[in-house]
Amino acid sequence: MFIQTESTPNPATLKFLPGETVMQAGTADFPSSDAAATSPLARRIFDVEGVSGVFLGQDFVTVTKSDLVDWAHIKPAILGAIMEHFQSGAPAIEGDNSASGHAEHDGPDGAIVSQIKELLDTRVRPAVAQDGGDITFHGFERGVVYLHMQGACAGCPSSTMTLKMGIENLLRHYIPEVTEVRPVAA
Repeated sequence: MFIQTESTPNPATLKFLPGETVMQAGTADFPSSDAAATSPLARRIFDVEGVSGVFLGQDFVTVTKSDLVDWAHIKPAILGAIMEHFQSGAPAIEGDNSASGHAEHDGPDGAIVSQIKELLDTRVRPAVAQDGGDITFHGFERGVVYLHMQGACAGCPSSTMTLKMGIENLLRHYIPEVTEVRPVAA
């Protein structure tokens, strides 16, 4: 098994491409080792000292490290953990804990929210996945779209620019009711 790695715009995050399907559908975000209870893959990666976050996409694993360690020291151990996992035959997630990622919305702006989610799914999320992350709908209130950033996007120095200059401009162009985009914490 040959696992490729790619840098991301977030210097604390690397994208690992095992050349196999990681998630059949959806994504899974594990911002801490405690959150990884349902994922044998994430638990194995968190066993590497210095790992502070794991994000699973369809064909990639994004790993975030703490500021106290260098990639040169932990990257080989992470590669080994991913390889061991795929050789074990264990699932990435036990049960069905994958999700589309978007929050439900049952307010009066249902049609607008549907348009927002459609634009995110077709225009934004594929591009963000290439950088090892995901951006999901969290809410819409009085013209403001609230988005949750995951994987390489969480804590990325360029995420504010991506939100304001990219996503906000896209949504405002297609949906006049959108006036602003803001990030939300998990």
